[in-house]
Amino acid sequence: MACLNTLKQEIKTLEKIFPKNHERFQILNSSVDELLCRFIDKNGKRYDIHANITETYPSSPPVWFAESEETSVTNAVQILSNTNGRDNHVINQVGILLRELCRLHNVPLPPDIDNLALPLQTPPPSASPLRCEQRQGGGGGAGGGGGGGQHGGNEETDSDQEEIEDPIGESEQESEGDEDLPLEMDDVRSTNKKDDMEVEHLATLERLRQSQRQDYLKGSVSGSVQATDRLMKELRDIYRSDAFKKNMYSIELVNESIYEWNIRLKSVDPDSPLHSDLLMLKEKEGKDSILLNILFKETYPFEPPFVRVVHPIISGGYVLIGGAICMELLTKQGWSSAYTVEAVIMQIAATLVKGKARIQFGATKALTQGQYSLARAQQSFKSLVQIHEKNGKIEKYFDEHIN
Repeated sequence: MACLNTLKQEIKTLEKIFPKNHERFQILNSSVDELLCRFIDKNGKRYDIHANITETYPSSPPVWFAESEETSVTNAVQILSNTNGRDNHVINQVGILLRELCRLHNVPLPPDIDNLALPLQTPPPSASPLRCEQRQGGGGGAGGGGGGGQHGGNEETDSDQEEIEDPIGESEQESEGDEDLPLEMDDVRSTNKKDDMEVEHLATLERLRQSQRQDYLKGSVSGSVQATDRLMKELRDIYRSDAFKKNMYSIELVNESIYEWNIRLKSVDPDSPLHSDLLMLKEKEGKDSILLNILFKETYPFEPPFVRVVHPIISGGYVLIGGAICMELLTKQGWSSAYTVEAVIMQIAATLVKGKARIQFGATKALTQGQYSLARAQQSFKSLVQIHEKNGKIEKYFDEHIN
């Protein structure tokens, strides 16, 4: 549990140095999974910045994203994705972030920043996170010297090895002192992290993380840091959600891209005609879901994703020609950056039922491909949004003029 104990100590230190009433930087909320910080500029403007601590921590740094689109904030956040070694630790990440924010906003560094320092007993950043979390009791001490060499020796530097060569008993002392930490957190990171997410989903997140790192090294980054970080958090949260585990829907990343998702919607109101149609679809075609495609832009989450139906052909349900979905929350006017992808999926399921959606059986493959396409969906949605801007609520206009 050495990694977890160190993380808790770091968070405890951050909360002490930057309380909720600090004039420049505040820790508003914290857990072993997430951190919510607030930076206050010289004019009193507040910027909320989130950090998500993933399963690969501290081999990989936390995933950061800001709610603001201002470059003075997003540029500071972007720097945090390029750290390694000891700078991956959340306490050092906060120090790097605060220094950059103060520089970009032309404000002096708070003197408290000098108090930011890693705890003395720090496990090697290159060690396997799973290995590190599984250390318990005396085994933690024995693993302290060999964990890094076994799992991360290729990345570990000689200086790192010198810094982490601690006496065998220190890991035991950390475990024994864990109960003294006055943090409202349970020691569940090492167990629940694995229990609440399938191995294949953990592997997907890790592949994405490694792919993103390679793109940064090659200078071929697609999208934006802000959108990528938010989508990584969304995907991780979905993998843990009850609705996902109950198979109400499934997710597939198109070409391993975090910016395009295929969603198979499998559950709608059991009393609806659409539910009966899905049962018939399974009998006729062996398919038990409505396939949705979601495209995210680099401006996400400040602009909505584009969602369309791919299969089957649907009449009603606020589905437009081409497969686009007529929903207020999918327009710039109706969208909020607070909406989650899962919330959008659940709302689409409800909207289809509300609009009395029915599956059109007997449509040929050629007809399906011709009627439902990305280009036609985008065109029909754009036209409807333009009309909506002149005539008011989009679903109401759809009901009165189209449905």
